[in-house]
Amino acid sequence: MRIPIPTLCMAAALILAGETALVAQQSDLVSTQKRAAVVELADQLVSPRVLAEMPATLVVPFNPTGFDQPDPEEVKAQQAAAAAAAAAGTPVRPLGDRGVLATLADKLSPSGTAIIGGEPILLFGSRRLKIGDRLTVTYEGADYNLDITAITRTTFTLRLNREEITRPIKPGKKS
Repeated sequence: MRIPIPTLCMAAALILAGETALVAQQSDLVSTQKRAAVVELADQLVSPRVLAEMPATLVVPFNPTGFDQPDPEEVKAQQAAAAAAAAAGTPVRPLGDRGVLATLADKLSPSGTAIIGGEPILLFGSRRLKIGDRLTVTYEGADYNLDITAITRTTFTLRLNREEITRPIKPGKKS
């Protein structure tokens, strides 16, 4: 079998063109010196820094002292309202959701807790309430909807609007 000469010439030209393309192709790898510099920089960035000791007198901005204490102006206003109510002989109404919630929580006396089906239950006599249930309490002619947000073996947590309060469970004790 004879191969025509033009076909042989074409094949030879393609082979030579392919070899020159392979010879001219550059490596994808970066030089060793550049890689060493990058690795050294990465080691510096990753190594932990030694931090200086914080001074003991530094005020922590995330939990300042006295942050959980009531505002002195609010305390003065409540004391003034209590003094005025005592002078007038009328009972003092709690101020704000927190005060109302504290008053309502003090009036509640659950008879205990139970765990039914792995879920904690708060018992008020024969009434069983679980986490997420709503308890309606009437106080001074107004109805308040309290959400039960947590129940443990010895405490329960109530929420009124955005205020929450945790109270101990004292079975058999009426306030």
